[in-house]
Amino acid sequence: MSPHKEEAMAVIAQETTLAGIADRLSSQLPGHRVEILQGRLTVTPPADGPHAEALTWLIEQFYEAGAKRAGLRYLQAIGVVLPSGPEDHAIPDFSLVEDDYKDAHVRQNCFAPHVFRMVLEVTSSNWSDDIGPKVDCYAQAGIPVYLVADRRHDEVVLYTDPRGGGYRSRTPFKRGMNVPLPEVTGVALELAVDRLLDGEPGEPIA
Repeated sequence: MSPHKEEAMAVIAQETTLAGIADRLSSQLPGHRVEILQGRLTVTPPADGPHAEALTWLIEQFYEAGAKRAGLRYLQAIGVVLPSGPEDHAIPDFSLVEDDYKDAHVRQNCFAPHVFRMVLEVTSSNWSDDIGPKVDCYAQAGIPVYLVADRRHDEVVLYTDPRGGGYRSRTPFKRGMNVPLPEVTGVALELAVDRLLDGEPGEPIA
């Protein structure tokens, strides 16, 4: 058993709630993302280089598009409270939120979903969560736009129009295409699929 798995098992043995386990794991596994999705605890290891590059590129794009002047903030590693369970929360890779998002603080580093205009995930080892449970969770939370850079299937998928517990619209984008952000985000911007999937252009990591 790996050291990280041993630590996780030790934490589970000492805690009685998922929230308590999540808190302990977050402090004991720096750089890991600990979430509770539909009552299930998930732990994601730190991002790889291309994943991190894609997020840095996103920050640059939103800065140049004037998101701050539009009264928005673009952030990494803040949590959104989900309605799928009393302790449920996700920590999107990238979030576009209202400027006053701090007023919607619920617990620890988690905020109410109504201040989120868009969330984005770049898939990694937990890719099945990003294209499965998180689609439902973000829709149920009423987040207007969910964008997934699905590196597993080599495409970017745009989910919009959350109603009735699901997204009414699912639009895939292939390499060579740009993803136009919906008007509801408040930002006039098109994002290159290749940059979202690969980060910086160049040779992939072996």
